[in-house]
Amino acid sequence: MNDRDGCLSGLVKLAILTWIFDFLQDNFGFGRGCSVSGCGCGVLFLCLFIVFACSILFGTNWTSVGF
Repeated sequence: MNDRDGCLSGLVKLAILTWIFDFLQDNFGFGRGCSVSGCGCGVLFLCLFIVFACSILFGTNWTSVGF
């Protein structure tokens, strides 16, 4: 049995992730928010976005159309 998400679910997850990333960057991103050991929140958000996006991209079965 294949337990990976389908194409539509992957696209919805990417859209939600992008919306959350844009919101956080606008409010706390580059030049606006916290500073952790010389590394701003914008860089931390970018690293987390890349990790989550790769997780969604490589964990999605793009040939299956369904939720």
